[in-house]
Amino acid sequence: MELANQKILVTGADGFIGSHLTEELVRRGHSVRAFVYYNSFNSWGWLDHAEPEVLKSLDVFAGDIRDPHGVREAMKGCDVVLHLAALIAIPYSYHSPDTYLDTNVKGTLNVVQAARQLGVAKVVHTSTSEVYGTARFVPITEEHPLQGQSPYSASKIGADQMAMSFYSSFDTPVAIIRPFNTYGPRQSARAVIPTIVTQLASGIEKIKLGSLHPTRDFNYVADTVRGFIAAAQSDRAVGEVINVGSNYEISIGETARMIAEIMGKENCFETQADEVRLRPGKSEVERLWAENRKAKELLGWEPRYAGKEGLRRGLEETVRWFSDPKNLKAYKAGIYNI
Repeated sequence: MELANQKILVTGADGFIGSHLTEELVRRGHSVRAFVYYNSFNSWGWLDHAEPEVLKSLDVFAGDIRDPHGVREAMKGCDVVLHLAALIAIPYSYHSPDTYLDTNVKGTLNVVQAARQLGVAKVVHTSTSEVYGTARFVPITEEHPLQGQSPYSASKIGADQMAMSFYSSFDTPVAIIRPFNTYGPRQSARAVIPTIVTQLASGIEKIKLGSLHPTRDFNYVADTVRGFIAAAQSDRAVGEVINVGSNYEISIGETARMIAEIMGKENCFETQADEVRLRPGKSEVERLWAENRKAKELLGWEPRYAGKEGLRRGLEETVRWFSDPKNLKAYKAGIYNI
């Protein structure tokens, strides 16, 4: 479907990926309503830092994805919904799992229920590579078994199934995009790449990390954003689950060394395992590596930051952003961000 002349709602527009997606849609000339999390500070999250030209074009709705009435109100008059609002921190899910059910599962129910009632033309629901758990085979296709190895991943499996059940039961036009390990400017320091960069940029030489041996498929945020837009545009995406990943596997330890090299600190840092940052043994996802053939076939999407060279380019852009003092000061590098 053509997005021109369509009103697009982005839930979670105040977050890391959501803010990049919202800004890109506005830059492309689309009409966007940004659903941000209501708070008494009237903060729009990362959108507060958007360019004035972007902000003046935005229609901002402050609400709570857990509230069905507010969600329905936000969706009125919208043709396409890109649903990113979610709780995503894995460690926080260990001690506050109820909030993940309310936000991720019920929040998704609220979106697809309103989409059904309002006759929305397309819902793109956000999944995560964490739903696969530790890879049983690689590269991981969309047919890989789902494994809830943390309350977070279990809640996202539930959310995915809720979204797809509305497609199966009511023909609600739902597509599911499953990003792998997105990174880039603005990401929370609860994620490993910002953890490494902020510690090094703050002059910490003995950086604290969790496990170094697990592998990940890192996807630069600009590629993930392009995946969302391609899924919104593609009629072939309806009823499908689609991986968006770089099809390149690298360990956490190797990633840390690459970042240190980019920052010119490869000879003056060392990593140490921090007990508080380690996942429970059976909860650790040991290996993630995306098969992205389906995205290429259905969406015409492929990563521009692919392979080792692409990862390095993405990390260089990420390091550049985090190393800017005005950005770095927003992060507490010496404190573990759960």
